[in-house]
Amino acid sequence: MKKVIYFLATISIVLSSCSSKQNEEVNEQEEAKFCLNAQLKKTTGIEPVTEKPVHEQLTLSGKVEYNENDLVAFKSLLQGTVDKVNFELGDYVKQGQVLAIVRSNDVIDLMQQKRSYQNQADLAQKQIKTKRELVNDGLASQPEVTEIEHELQSARIEVEKINSTLRMYRAVGNGQFQIIAPKNGYIVQKNISAGQSITADDSENLFSISNLNQVWVMVNIYANNLQYVKKGDVVKVRTMAYPDKIYSGTIDRIDNVFDENEHVLKARVVLENQDLNLIPGLSADIIIDKKNILRNAYAIPNKAKIFENNKEYVVVYKDDCKMEIRKITTIGQNEEYTFVDEKFAPNDKVITNNALLIYAELNK
Repeated sequence: MKKVIYFLATISIVLSSCSSKQNEEVNEQEEAKFCLNAQLKKTTGIEPVTEKPVHEQLTLSGKVEYNENDLVAFKSLLQGTVDKVNFELGDYVKQGQVLAIVRSNDVIDLMQQKRSYQNQADLAQKQIKTKRELVNDGLASQPEVTEIEHELQSARIEVEKINSTLRMYRAVGNGQFQIIAPKNGYIVQKNISAGQSITADDSENLFSISNLNQVWVMVNIYANNLQYVKKGDVVKVRTMAYPDKIYSGTIDRIDNVFDENEHVLKARVVLENQDLNLIPGLSADIIIDKKNILRNAYAIPNKAKIFENNKEYVVVYKDDCKMEIRKITTIGQNEEYTFVDEKFAPNDKVITNNALLIYAELNK
């Protein structure tokens, strides 16, 4: 009997010990549970999951270009040699500012012609005075005076014509003329330097000016995308240089013929460029919402997605200590959201910022 009591007591102690160890393990698991601390939560993004119409988007390529209606290009009307250039590519210049000084034989020739006609005018003036005195003495006739007056008038007309031309060329003496900024703006093209010879037949512009407050984005449309692009469509533009900055604009023109070199149809978007970050020559993505709506589905913010082993996941947030990993199946996507086949509860939220970090913690 004593042996039975001793055996039962031993079993009781063992079971009690096991129960104590299990409780300790449960407590350790609860203590090890991951929670968002105050510091981490400050940088953690949490956004609701809502049901939305599935909008597909089309992303086209394009390039930022100058607004040709604002671009002023300068070509010389005279030939000569550049003595001095007062600007560099990218400089801001004001209307009337002297941009360059050119020495020109054409200007020298004009000044010589002016002196010749001025001498003829001075001589005719003296002859008229003399002839009038002779007329008074009966030694000359009035028609002779009239003829010289006509010569004086012709010489003065030629002098004024040359003066107008010299003013137009901004001649400043010594056979030089100035090149003046025709408007306010930035030097966006420059093909002039000191010592360079220029002619009126040069095919290249010496420089071009644009204020850059408004630019064009030329969009490349391939034939299979024509059905989705219409004049008046509101689009979003994102450049390669500033991928986080989105500009909003409208397609205001679509060409009627394909570009022979690129085999695309060109469309134009006019954008305001107040921060001057839209630099002509930059490549750009043009994002257009398709008009078709497939169906409604739950929309996950793109920054909430986690990729692992060719599968996509999100971290669903209930509270700071209650989060779960959920696999998602994509049925549609645009620049902002991924539409998924899975269902979510009305108040479900997902982690956006720090999603990968929290996913790793939950997977430990």
